[in-house]
Amino acid sequence: MASEAGSGAARELLLVLAVAALGLALAMVAAFGPWHPTADDPARVGLVELHSPPEPTVEATAG
Repeated sequence: MASEAGSGAARELLLVLAVAALGLALAMVAAFGPWHPTADDPARVGLVELHSPPEPTVEATAG
């Protein structure tokens, strides 16, 4: 009975470590994988033009 408990705990620990290793591998693929468009793949997003708002005009009041 004691050997069964030790075997189940070891199996559960191996399962946890395997899932953790798989998650780490997926995170590394997402972090270091090629995400930018290549020459063969056209860009999905165009450039964004930035426009500043016009500066407020100050009107001189006659006093």
